[in-house]
Amino acid sequence: MRILLDTHVLLWALNNPARLGKKAVALLSSSEVFASTASMWEISIKVGLGKLKAHPQQILDAIEPAGFDLLPVQAEHAVEVFSLGALHGDPFDRLLVAQARVERMELLTFDEALLQYGPFVRSVDA
Repeated sequence: MRILLDTHVLLWALNNPARLGKKAVALLSSSEVFASTASMWEISIKVGLGKLKAHPQQILDAIEPAGFDLLPVQAEHAVEVFSLGALHGDPFDRLLVAQARVERMELLTFDEALLQYGPFVRSVDA
């Protein structure tokens, strides 16, 4: 299985995986796991605005040692956002859903509102 982590899940997976729960940790250990460059962009913006205490470079540096691959944002991903509609207001989350759809992955998230985008989105609790 191929899993794309939403930004919140990425931060917990890198800094405190026990908070994800046993099911999510087991899923990550048995899957090919990706972090999006869109998440790095979101983290950098939120740190710059003072909404998140983190160091973006340290997060980026931790992705590969954690066994995760970095998924770049492609033009196809951006175009796919259009087909999603505005069921969710956060543009970063919509881009992550679009990436999961285009790349045939499941987006692992805490955000229950994203589940309305269908089978490409999976709750951490599921």
